[in-house]
Amino acid sequence: MRTPLTDSAKQQRYASAAQALADKIRRVPDFPEEGVVFEDLTPVLADGAALSAVIKQLADASRDLGADMIGGLDARGFLLGSAVAYDLGVGILAIRKRGKLPPPVITQEYTTEYSSAALEIPAEGVELAGRKVVLVDDVLATGGTLVAATDLIERAGGSVVGYVVVLEVDGLGGRDRLAGAPLVVLANEGE
Repeated sequence: MRTPLTDSAKQQRYASAAQALADKIRRVPDFPEEGVVFEDLTPVLADGAALSAVIKQLADASRDLGADMIGGLDARGFLLGSAVAYDLGVGILAIRKRGKLPPPVITQEYTTEYSSAALEIPAEGVELAGRKVVLVDDVLATGGTLVAATDLIERAGGSVVGYVVVLEVDGLGGRDRLAGAPLVVLANEGE
């Protein structure tokens, strides 16, 4: 029988976000539809040491990109982005799926590898003019959500100075759609 790791042993084991991700990501075939492999970060988020390693690396990258605000994409980007914003001492903009914010909102439609939807941000109450925003999300696939979020930030007067994502799915062209700002990826699919 394997002895559970102590917190300090977990911290040492997960000094690298890449190792935490390799150990903890759960891959679910044919979800949400046949042919798609869903990269489930829930086990990473549920393990304190793994989460800490991932957040540290996301925060370091966001700091290096010069963020004075973090944009977190609905829904796992909220969890990750909030922790990054807290670490940096900056605010977070929750970029929501359609219908989750009270009006008035700014809306941007987008498509992914298996669906289409829309993202929204408040049209009032959050000052984005002149802000340097780093967008934080869990997975980069086709890039649809990050492109839509970029459009929203720019329409509100801010600028996206970089993208920081936990995992990139190869072969779907997302990286190519984000050519306007630096991209930091902690791990590639299947690593």
